[in-house]
Amino acid sequence: MSSSIHPFRVLRAKPLWIANGVITGVLALLFAVFYVGANIDPVDHMTKLPVGLVNADKGAAVDGKQVDLGARITESIKKSTASGDKIDWQVMGEKDMKEQLGEGKLYGALVVPADFTSSITALTGTTTTGAPARPTLTVLTNQSAGSLGSGLARTATTQAAENASLQVGKELTAGNGARQAKLPGAARVLLADPAAVTVEDGHPLDSHSGLGLTAFYYALTLVVVGMLSANVISGQVDHALGYTHNDMGPLRLHRPLIRATRVQTLAISSTLMVGLSLLMGTLVMGGAVGVMGMDASHLPLLWLYSVCAIAVCGIGALTLLAVFGTPGMLVVTLVFIGMAVPTSGATTPIEALPGFYRFLAEFEPLRQITGGIRSILYYDAQGDAGLTRGWVMMAAGLVAAALFGFGVLGWYDRKGLHRIPVEAAPEKTAAPA
Repeated sequence: MSSSIHPFRVLRAKPLWIANGVITGVLALLFAVFYVGANIDPVDHMTKLPVGLVNADKGAAVDGKQVDLGARITESIKKSTASGDKIDWQVMGEKDMKEQLGEGKLYGALVVPADFTSSITALTGTTTTGAPARPTLTVLTNQSAGSLGSGLARTATTQAAENASLQVGKELTAGNGARQAKLPGAARVLLADPAAVTVEDGHPLDSHSGLGLTAFYYALTLVVVGMLSANVISGQVDHALGYTHNDMGPLRLHRPLIRATRVQTLAISSTLMVGLSLLMGTLVMGGAVGVMGMDASHLPLLWLYSVCAIAVCGIGALTLLAVFGTPGMLVVTLVFIGMAVPTSGATTPIEALPGFYRFLAEFEPLRQITGGIRSILYYDAQGDAGLTRGWVMMAAGLVAAALFGFGVLGWYDRKGLHRIPVEAAPEKTAAPA
Protein backbone atom coordinates (compact mmCIF):
# COMPACT_ATOMS: atom_id res chain seq x y z
CA MET A 1 0.00 0.00 0.00
CA SER A 2 1.53 3.31 -1.04
CA SER A 3 2.01 6.08 1.49
CA SER A 4 -0.22 9.14 1.28
CA ILE A 5 2.48 11.41 2.77
CA HIS A 6 3.88 13.90 0.26
CA PRO A 7 7.69 13.59 -0.21
CA PHE A 8 8.26 17.29 0.48
CA ARG A 9 7.02 16.80 4.02
CA VAL A 10 10.44 15.40 4.91
CA LEU A 11 11.62 19.01 4.85
CA ARG A 12 9.69 19.49 8.07
CA ALA A 13 11.91 16.95 9.83
CA LYS A 14 14.32 18.77 12.15
CA PRO A 15 16.92 15.93 12.19
CA LEU A 16 17.30 16.29 8.41
CA TRP A 17 18.16 19.97 8.75
CA ILE A 18 20.32 19.50 11.83
CA ALA A 19 22.40 16.59 10.48
CA ASN A 20 23.04 18.21 7.11
CA GLY A 21 23.62 21.61 8.69
CA VAL A 22 26.27 20.26 11.04
CA ILE A 23 28.07 18.32 8.29
CA THR A 24 28.06 21.10 5.67
CA GLY A 25 28.81 23.78 8.27
CA VAL A 26 31.84 21.93 9.64
CA LEU A 27 33.04 21.26 6.10
CA ALA A 28 32.76 24.97 5.18
CA LEU A 29 34.56 26.02 8.36
CA LEU A 30 37.38 23.51 7.92
CA PHE A 31 38.03 24.51 4.31
CA ALA A 32 38.11 28.18 5.30
CA VAL A 33 40.56 27.44 8.10
CA PHE A 34 42.82 25.24 5.99
CA TYR A 35 42.87 27.37 2.84
CA VAL A 36 42.68 30.93 4.15
CA GLY A 37 44.40 30.34 7.48
CA ALA A 38 47.49 28.82 5.92
CA ASN A 39 48.07 31.72 3.52
CA ILE A 40 46.72 34.75 5.35
CA ASP A 41 50.11 36.11 6.51
CA PRO A 42 53.10 34.12 5.18
CA VAL A 43 55.58 36.91 5.98
CA ASP A 44 54.67 36.93 9.66
CA HIS A 45 54.77 33.13 9.92
CA MET A 46 57.98 32.78 7.95
CA THR A 47 60.73 31.04 9.93
CA LYS A 48 64.20 30.06 8.71
CA LEU A 49 63.57 30.35 4.98
CA PRO A 50 66.81 28.88 3.51
CA VAL A 51 68.79 31.44 1.47
CA GLY A 52 72.38 31.04 0.29
CA LEU A 53 75.06 33.62 1.14
CA VAL A 54 78.17 33.44 -1.06
CA ASN A 55 81.33 35.48 -0.62
CA ALA A 56 83.47 35.14 -3.74
CA ASP A 57 85.39 38.36 -2.97
CA LYS A 58 89.16 38.00 -3.36
CA GLY A 59 89.89 41.18 -1.40
CA ALA A 60 92.41 43.90 -2.23
CA ALA A 61 95.53 45.49 -0.80
CA VAL A 62 94.85 48.95 0.66
CA ASP A 63 97.74 50.96 2.12
CA GLY A 64 99.73 47.78 2.50
CA LYS A 65 96.92 45.89 4.25
CA GLN A 66 94.70 43.13 2.88
CA VAL A 67 91.06 44.18 2.98
CA ASP A 68 88.10 41.83 2.41
CA LEU A 69 84.87 43.80 2.41
CA GLY A 70 82.94 40.77 1.14
CA ALA A 71 83.71 38.87 4.33
CA ARG A 72 82.54 41.86 6.37
CA ILE A 73 79.27 42.02 4.49
CA THR A 74 78.44 38.33 4.72
CA GLU A 75 79.30 38.24 8.40
CA SER A 76 77.21 41.35 9.02
CA ILE A 77 74.22 39.92 7.16
CA LYS A 78 74.42 36.60 8.93
CA LYS A 79 74.55 38.26 12.36
CA SER A 80 71.94 40.87 11.51
CA THR A 81 68.83 40.80 13.67
CA ALA A 82 66.82 42.92 11.22
CA SER A 83 65.05 39.86 9.84
CA GLY A 84 65.06 37.93 13.14
CA ASP A 85 64.85 34.21 12.46
CA LYS A 86 62.82 34.63 9.27
CA ILE A 87 65.79 33.97 6.97
CA ASP A 88 68.23 31.11 7.44
CA TRP A 89 71.39 32.56 5.86
CA GLN A 90 73.55 29.64 4.76
CA VAL A 91 77.14 30.67 4.03
CA MET A 92 78.58 28.50 1.28
CA GLY A 93 80.72 28.48 -1.85
CA GLU A 94 79.44 29.14 -5.36
CA LYS A 95 79.53 25.45 -6.30
CA ASP A 96 77.46 24.36 -3.31
CA MET A 97 75.06 27.24 -3.88
CA LYS A 98 74.42 26.21 -7.49
CA GLU A 99 73.93 22.60 -6.45
CA GLN A 100 71.40 23.49 -3.74
CA LEU A 101 69.51 25.86 -6.02
CA GLY A 102 69.42 22.97 -8.49
CA GLU A 103 67.91 20.70 -5.83
CA GLY A 104 65.29 23.15 -4.60
CA LYS A 105 66.93 23.39 -1.16
CA LEU A 106 67.39 27.17 -1.42
CA TYR A 107 64.76 29.75 -2.27
CA GLY A 108 67.40 32.23 -3.36
CA ALA A 109 70.94 33.46 -2.76
CA LEU A 110 73.05 36.60 -2.39
CA VAL A 111 76.43 36.59 -4.14
CA VAL A 112 79.32 38.96 -3.41
CA PRO A 113 81.50 39.04 -6.57
CA ALA A 114 85.23 38.37 -6.75
CA ASP A 115 86.14 42.02 -7.46
CA PHE A 116 83.91 43.55 -4.81
CA THR A 117 86.62 44.98 -2.57
CA SER A 118 88.86 46.13 -5.43
CA SER A 119 85.94 47.86 -7.13
CA ILE A 120 84.90 49.71 -3.99
CA THR A 121 88.40 50.80 -3.06
CA ALA A 122 88.81 52.08 -6.61
CA LEU A 123 85.95 54.49 -5.89
CA THR A 124 87.95 56.00 -3.01
CA GLY A 125 91.04 56.47 -5.14
CA THR A 126 93.08 54.12 -2.92
CA THR A 127 94.01 51.84 -5.81
CA THR A 128 95.19 52.45 -9.33
CA THR A 129 93.68 49.47 -11.05
CA GLY A 130 92.00 51.48 -13.78
CA ALA A 131 88.73 53.34 -14.19
CA PRO A 132 86.46 52.87 -11.16
CA ALA A 133 83.49 50.55 -11.76
CA ARG A 134 80.55 50.27 -9.40
CA PRO A 135 80.53 46.79 -7.84
CA THR A 136 77.43 44.61 -8.04
CA LEU A 137 75.78 42.42 -5.43
CA THR A 138 73.76 39.70 -7.18
CA VAL A 139 70.45 38.42 -5.83
CA LEU A 140 69.54 35.01 -7.26
CA THR A 141 65.95 33.77 -7.28
CA ASN A 142 64.68 30.20 -7.58
CA GLN A 143 61.15 29.93 -8.97
CA SER A 144 61.50 26.16 -9.27
CA ALA A 145 61.28 25.97 -5.46
CA GLY A 146 58.00 27.91 -5.49
CA SER A 147 57.06 31.35 -6.77
CA LEU A 148 55.95 32.74 -3.42
CA GLY A 149 58.96 31.36 -1.56
CA SER A 150 61.29 32.72 -4.21
CA GLY A 151 59.56 36.09 -3.99
CA LEU A 152 59.91 36.19 -0.19
CA ALA A 153 63.58 35.30 -0.48
CA ARG A 154 64.11 37.93 -3.18
CA THR A 155 62.58 40.69 -1.04
CA ALA A 156 64.59 39.79 2.06
CA THR A 157 67.83 39.28 0.13
CA THR A 158 67.50 42.52 -1.84
CA GLN A 159 66.88 44.45 1.36
CA ALA A 160 69.90 42.81 2.99
CA ALA A 161 72.09 43.67 -0.01
CA GLU A 162 70.95 47.30 -0.03
CA ASN A 163 71.54 47.62 3.73
CA ALA A 164 74.98 46.07 3.33
CA SER A 165 75.87 48.58 0.62
CA LEU A 166 74.81 51.48 2.82
CA GLN A 167 76.80 50.07 5.73
CA VAL A 168 79.95 49.79 3.60
CA GLY A 169 79.37 53.32 2.33
CA LYS A 170 79.08 54.61 5.88
CA GLU A 171 82.39 53.00 6.79
CA LEU A 172 84.11 54.38 3.70
CA THR A 173 82.83 57.93 4.14
CA ALA A 174 83.73 57.88 7.83
CA GLY A 175 87.34 56.86 7.22
CA ASN A 176 88.28 58.72 4.06
CA GLY A 177 87.34 62.34 4.74
CA ALA A 178 90.50 63.82 3.25
CA ARG A 179 90.29 61.80 0.08
CA GLN A 180 86.57 62.50 -0.33
CA ALA A 181 87.19 66.24 -0.37
CA LYS A 182 89.21 65.75 -3.57
CA LEU A 183 86.52 63.60 -5.25
CA PRO A 184 83.83 65.02 -7.54
CA GLY A 185 80.36 65.41 -6.03
CA ALA A 186 78.93 62.52 -8.00
CA ALA A 187 81.71 60.25 -6.79
CA ARG A 188 81.04 61.20 -3.17
CA VAL A 189 77.35 60.38 -3.60
CA LEU A 190 78.24 57.05 -5.18
CA LEU A 191 80.63 56.28 -2.34
CA ALA A 192 77.79 56.60 0.19
CA ASP A 193 75.95 53.69 -1.51
CA PRO A 194 78.70 52.01 -3.54
CA ALA A 195 77.12 48.67 -4.58
CA ALA A 196 74.44 48.11 -7.20
CA VAL A 197 71.98 45.27 -6.62
CA THR A 198 70.92 43.11 -9.56
CA VAL A 199 68.42 40.25 -9.63
CA GLU A 200 68.94 37.12 -11.73
CA ASP A 201 67.28 33.71 -12.02
CA GLY A 202 69.47 31.28 -10.14
CA HIS A 203 67.91 28.16 -11.68
CA PRO A 204 66.22 29.02 -15.00
CA LEU A 205 63.26 26.89 -16.10
CA ASP A 206 61.93 26.13 -19.54
CA SER A 207 59.18 28.37 -20.87
CA HIS A 208 56.44 25.73 -20.48
CA SER A 209 57.06 25.17 -16.77
CA GLY A 210 54.36 27.47 -15.43
CA LEU A 211 56.89 29.68 -13.62
CA GLY A 212 57.66 26.72 -11.39
CA LEU A 213 54.05 25.65 -10.80
CA THR A 214 53.61 22.81 -13.30
CA ALA A 215 54.96 20.33 -10.75
CA PHE A 216 52.28 21.35 -8.25
CA TYR A 217 49.39 21.24 -10.72
CA TYR A 218 50.58 17.94 -12.18
CA ALA A 219 50.84 16.41 -8.69
CA LEU A 220 47.43 17.83 -7.75
CA THR A 221 46.00 16.21 -10.87
CA LEU A 222 47.39 12.83 -9.81
CA VAL A 223 45.91 13.16 -6.32
CA VAL A 224 42.48 14.30 -7.55
CA VAL A 225 42.36 11.58 -10.21
CA GLY A 226 43.21 8.93 -7.60
CA MET A 227 40.66 10.30 -5.14
CA LEU A 228 37.78 10.64 -7.60
CA SER A 229 38.47 7.32 -9.30
CA ALA A 230 38.31 5.66 -5.88
CA ASN A 231 34.80 6.99 -5.45
CA VAL A 232 33.84 5.70 -8.90
CA ILE A 233 35.45 2.29 -8.40
CA SER A 234 33.91 1.85 -4.96
CA GLY A 235 30.43 2.49 -6.34
CA GLN A 236 30.91 0.27 -9.38
CA VAL A 237 32.24 -2.65 -7.33
CA ASP A 238 29.26 -2.36 -4.97
CA HIS A 239 26.96 -2.42 -8.02
CA ALA A 240 28.78 -5.41 -9.55
CA LEU A 241 28.35 -7.30 -6.27
CA GLY A 242 24.67 -6.38 -6.11
CA TYR A 243 24.88 -4.27 -2.94
CA THR A 244 23.68 -1.05 -4.60
CA HIS A 245 21.63 0.11 -7.56
CA ASN A 246 23.27 1.91 -10.46
CA ASP A 247 21.27 4.83 -11.81
CA MET A 248 21.97 5.71 -15.45
CA GLY A 249 19.78 8.74 -16.11
CA PRO A 250 16.17 7.52 -15.76
CA LEU A 251 17.23 3.86 -15.73
CA ARG A 252 18.00 1.94 -12.56
CA LEU A 253 20.12 -1.19 -12.95
CA HIS A 254 20.49 -3.85 -10.32
CA ARG A 255 22.49 -7.06 -10.23
CA PRO A 256 21.91 -10.18 -8.15
CA LEU A 257 23.60 -10.07 -4.77
CA ILE A 258 27.02 -11.73 -4.53
CA ARG A 259 27.94 -11.82 -0.89
CA ALA A 260 31.46 -10.62 -0.13
CA THR A 261 33.13 -9.77 3.14
CA ARG A 262 34.32 -6.22 3.66
CA VAL A 263 37.93 -7.36 3.31
CA GLN A 264 37.15 -9.08 0.02
CA THR A 265 35.38 -5.98 -1.27
CA LEU A 266 38.36 -3.74 -0.49
CA ALA A 267 40.72 -6.26 -2.10
CA ILE A 268 38.61 -6.28 -5.28
CA SER A 269 38.46 -2.47 -5.37
CA SER A 270 42.20 -2.09 -4.75
CA THR A 271 43.05 -4.58 -7.49
CA LEU A 272 40.86 -2.66 -9.92
CA MET A 273 42.53 0.60 -8.83
CA VAL A 274 46.03 -0.76 -9.45
CA GLY A 275 45.10 -2.01 -12.91
CA LEU A 276 43.33 1.20 -13.96
CA SER A 277 46.16 3.35 -12.60
CA LEU A 278 48.22 2.20 -15.57
CA LEU A 279 45.63 3.73 -17.87
CA MET A 280 45.06 6.87 -15.81
CA GLY A 281 48.77 7.60 -15.31
CA THR A 282 49.36 7.22 -19.04
CA LEU A 283 46.52 9.57 -19.93
CA VAL A 284 47.53 12.20 -17.36
CA MET A 285 51.08 12.32 -18.69
CA GLY A 286 49.89 12.16 -22.29
CA GLY A 287 47.47 15.02 -21.72
CA ALA A 288 49.96 17.23 -19.88
CA VAL A 289 53.04 16.57 -22.01
CA GLY A 290 51.68 15.41 -25.34
CA VAL A 291 48.56 17.54 -25.68
CA MET A 292 49.33 20.65 -23.62
CA GLY A 293 53.09 20.72 -24.24
CA MET A 294 54.31 20.80 -20.64
CA ASP A 295 58.11 20.77 -20.46
CA ALA A 296 59.21 17.42 -19.04
CA SER A 297 62.16 15.08 -19.16
CA HIS A 298 62.74 11.55 -17.80
CA LEU A 299 59.40 10.53 -19.30
CA PRO A 300 59.59 6.80 -18.35
CA LEU A 301 60.26 7.78 -14.72
CA LEU A 302 57.52 10.42 -14.82
CA TRP A 303 55.09 7.79 -16.12
CA LEU A 304 56.01 5.26 -13.44
CA TYR A 305 55.79 7.86 -10.68
CA SER A 306 52.42 9.06 -12.00
CA VAL A 307 50.98 5.54 -12.07
CA CYS A 308 52.20 4.77 -8.54
CA ALA A 309 50.95 8.10 -7.15
CA ILE A 310 47.44 7.54 -8.54
CA ALA A 311 47.40 3.96 -7.26
CA VAL A 312 48.52 4.89 -3.75
CA CYS A 313 46.12 7.85 -3.46
CA GLY A 314 43.31 5.73 -4.86
CA ILE A 315 43.90 2.83 -2.46
CA GLY A 316 44.15 5.28 0.44
CA ALA A 317 40.82 6.82 -0.57
CA LEU A 318 39.22 3.39 -1.01
CA THR A 319 40.35 2.48 2.48
CA LEU A 320 38.74 5.56 4.02
CA LEU A 321 35.53 4.97 2.05
CA ALA A 322 35.39 1.35 3.19
CA VAL A 323 36.13 2.08 6.86
CA PHE A 324 33.94 5.16 7.34
CA GLY A 325 31.16 4.35 4.88
CA THR A 326 29.03 7.29 3.69
CA PRO A 327 31.02 9.94 5.65
CA GLY A 328 34.17 8.51 4.08
CA MET A 329 33.98 10.81 1.05
CA LEU A 330 34.09 13.85 3.33
CA VAL A 331 37.11 12.41 5.12
CA VAL A 332 38.77 11.70 1.77
CA THR A 333 38.10 15.26 0.58
CA LEU A 334 39.60 16.75 3.74
CA VAL A 335 42.68 14.51 3.72
CA PHE A 336 43.51 14.66 0.02
CA ILE A 337 42.34 18.20 -0.80
CA GLY A 338 41.36 20.28 2.23
CA MET A 339 44.51 19.71 4.29
CA ALA A 340 46.77 18.82 1.37
CA VAL A 341 46.74 21.86 -0.92
CA PRO A 342 47.75 24.46 1.71
CA THR A 343 50.53 22.22 3.05
CA SER A 344 51.97 21.11 -0.30
CA GLY A 345 54.80 23.66 -0.13
CA ALA A 346 54.17 24.61 -3.74
CA THR A 347 52.07 27.73 -3.30
CA THR A 348 53.27 28.86 0.14
CA PRO A 349 56.64 27.51 1.34
CA ILE A 350 56.55 25.23 4.36
CA GLU A 351 58.78 27.72 6.20
CA ALA A 352 56.06 30.40 5.84
CA LEU A 353 53.21 28.29 7.27
CA PRO A 354 51.89 28.31 10.86
CA GLY A 355 53.15 25.47 13.05
CA PHE A 356 50.03 23.31 12.74
CA TYR A 357 50.25 23.30 8.95
CA ARG A 358 53.95 22.44 9.06
CA PHE A 359 53.02 19.40 11.12
CA LEU A 360 50.44 18.34 8.54
CA ALA A 361 52.99 18.85 5.76
CA GLU A 362 55.16 16.07 7.18
CA PHE A 363 52.73 13.38 6.03
CA GLU A 364 50.11 14.97 3.75
CA PRO A 365 50.27 13.07 0.43
CA LEU A 366 50.25 16.07 -1.92
CA ARG A 367 53.46 17.51 -0.50
CA GLN A 368 55.32 14.22 -0.89
CA ILE A 369 54.07 13.69 -4.44
CA THR A 370 54.80 17.30 -5.43
CA GLY A 371 58.39 16.94 -4.21
CA GLY A 372 58.95 13.91 -6.41
CA ILE A 373 57.35 15.50 -9.47
CA ARG A 374 59.36 18.69 -8.91
CA SER A 375 62.55 16.65 -8.81
CA ILE A 376 61.69 14.87 -12.07
CA LEU A 377 60.60 18.03 -13.93
CA TYR A 378 63.05 20.62 -12.62
CA TYR A 379 66.01 18.95 -10.92
CA ASP A 380 67.08 16.15 -13.26
CA ALA A 381 65.36 13.50 -11.10
CA GLN A 382 67.86 13.86 -8.25
CA GLY A 383 66.99 11.82 -5.19
CA ASP A 384 68.05 14.58 -2.78
CA ALA A 385 65.73 17.03 -4.52
CA GLY A 386 62.61 15.27 -3.23
CA LEU A 387 62.36 12.14 -5.36
CA THR A 388 63.65 9.75 -2.69
CA ARG A 389 61.31 11.23 -0.08
CA GLY A 390 58.44 10.93 -2.55
CA TRP A 391 59.01 7.22 -3.14
CA VAL A 392 59.55 6.47 0.56
CA MET A 393 56.45 8.34 1.69
CA MET A 394 54.30 6.75 -1.01
CA ALA A 395 55.45 3.32 0.13
CA ALA A 396 54.77 4.24 3.76
CA GLY A 397 51.33 5.55 2.83
CA LEU A 398 50.47 2.34 0.97
CA VAL A 399 51.53 0.19 3.93
CA ALA A 400 49.60 2.38 6.37
CA ALA A 401 46.47 2.24 4.21
CA ALA A 402 46.70 -1.56 3.92
CA LEU A 403 47.22 -2.08 7.64
CA PHE A 404 44.48 0.33 8.62
CA GLY A 405 41.99 -0.72 5.99
CA PHE A 406 42.30 -4.49 6.12
CA GLY A 407 42.80 -4.40 9.89
CA VAL A 408 39.62 -2.45 10.64
CA LEU A 409 37.54 -4.23 7.99
CA GLY A 410 38.76 -7.61 9.23
CA TRP A 411 37.54 -6.63 12.68
CA TYR A 412 34.16 -5.62 11.21
CA ASP A 413 33.89 -9.03 9.54
CA ARG A 414 34.85 -10.93 12.69
CA LYS A 415 32.21 -9.02 14.66
CA GLY A 416 29.59 -9.98 12.10
CA LEU A 417 29.09 -6.36 10.99
CA HIS A 418 28.22 -7.35 7.45
CA ARG A 419 26.86 -4.85 4.97
CA ILE A 420 23.70 -6.93 4.58
CA PRO A 421 22.96 -9.20 7.54
CA VAL A 422 22.97 -12.90 6.77
CA GLU A 423 19.44 -14.29 6.79
CA ALA A 424 18.67 -16.43 9.76
CA ALA A 425 18.52 -20.11 8.91
CA PRO A 426 14.96 -21.50 9.00
CA GLU A 427 14.11 -23.40 12.16
CA LYS A 428 13.79 -27.18 11.85
CA THR A 429 10.40 -28.55 12.82
CA ALA A 430 10.24 -31.71 14.87
CA ALA A 431 8.99 -34.81 13.05
CA PRO A 432 5.61 -36.14 14.23
CA ALA A 433 5.81 -39.01 16.67
